[in-house]
Amino acid sequence: MQLREINLGCFGGGTGLPSLLGGLKRNPWLRLNAVVTMFDSGGSSGQLRDELGVLPPGDVLRCALALSRNEGEARRVLLARLPTLEHARLGGHTGGNLLLSMMEQYSGDFLAAVDGLRALLGCRGFVWPVSVEQATLCAEYADGEVTRGEVEVDQGHSRGHHVTRVWLEPPAEIHPGVRGAIATFDAVVIGPGSFFTSLMPTLLVHGVTDVLAEVKGPIVLVSNLLTEGRGMRGFTAADEVEWLSRTIGRPVDVVIANQGHPSADTLARYEAEHKHPLPIGQLPPGTEMVVGEFWKSEIARHDRQRLSYAVWSVLSRRLLI
Repeated sequence: MQLREINLGCFGGGTGLPSLLGGLKRNPWLRLNAVVTMFDSGGSSGQLRDELGVLPPGDVLRCALALSRNEGEARRVLLARLPTLEHARLGGHTGGNLLLSMMEQYSGDFLAAVDGLRALLGCRGFVWPVSVEQATLCAEYADGEVTRGEVEVDQGHSRGHHVTRVWLEPPAEIHPGVRGAIATFDAVVIGPGSFFTSLMPTLLVHGVTDVLAEVKGPIVLVSNLLTEGRGMRGFTAADEVEWLSRTIGRPVDVVIANQGHPSADTLARYEAEHKHPLPIGQLPPGTEMVVGEFWKSEIARHDRQRLSYAVWSVLSRRLLI
């Protein structure tokens, strides 16, 4: 085996993608690129988008923090929320969201603002907002109802609605710089993260599927630990594969799936929210399955070190022979 640096693209957002990046950044043979969803409509990000007209900074910020030189200290400072004071419009926002939004307004270019933040934090890797165009995530359910907005789509899951279609409105175009970056990737990892509100939006941007078709290495899916409410009852990792393959127009080559579960008390707490361990299901022929115990804490989050080793084992076996 001839070791070399692998240029890896990691797609998603939310809390799942930063967890993946935080583990992978310690591998000296990986050149990391986070391709991040930009359609958050809730919390501090959504409010800044509405009030200042800036792009939602939250997912980009979390990925930059995960890749930073001193992640613990950076998180303590930049994820702290400003106190809410009377007549203060900016109270309640995280310092990092405000910093990134101010850098965008100063430079007039969100990509330049992200690069500035990356340099400030000493990130080991790149963070790419998949698009810098304003758009809203929309979903249609089995009963014909349509909702608009990331938060509203999540609420639809909670109410028991089954998603049949998702799209962006208006359509968003991939940033040329991001297109060029993806064209250099040796392989791609998608997930983990909220399936319809963190993973799918990144792949719905116009131009993403075209450039993904040219990636010569494997497409790897890190399947989620849990379903996401009543609307995803019966959903499986195989369903994730079907959605992704149909969206990107090429097969998912490898699925990394969890087979370990925490305590009964922890499972019961999530079951009260109608969230259940995600079954693997029947994967299509040709899709490799890699399983392991990735859920090792009381919080539903992949163990960073275990997941990073699993990803490296797949990449090294497929790319370094």
